[in-house]
Amino acid sequence: MPATLEHVNFTVPDPEATAAMLGRIFGWKIRWQGSAKNGGHTIHLGGDDTYLAIYRGPAAPQPLPSDSYSMRGGLNHIGVVVDDLAAVEDRVRAEGLAPHSHADYEPGRRFYFHDRDGIEYEVVAYP
Repeated sequence: MPATLEHVNFTVPDPEATAAMLGRIFGWKIRWQGSAKNGGHTIHLGGDDTYLAIYRGPAAPQPLPSDSYSMRGGLNHIGVVVDDLAAVEDRVRAEGLAPHSHADYEPGRRFYFHDRDGIEYEVVAYP
């Protein structure tokens, strides 16, 4: 059996706000939250099998680089598969965020958006 991606861990200034926003957009729930590495705080947000570990350390995180694609170890985007692309796009807009880079190519349709911390998400639907 091939390996399965369980989670992605990333740093934000306000995990509670990020978790609330992503929960509204994607319908995810908090699986766990509590104390984390180096005196930080983490929220595990997602479904039964996969989740995002949304971390805040004891100090304010550094700003994202202007171009994550040229930074070693840069987080370029987080890809999320959904059933109803239009409904999710409506929820992204309701959060005051701007969907962009819409594309329709094999094997599915997609768009991207950046959250308030500059983290990019790719939202894709397959036929």
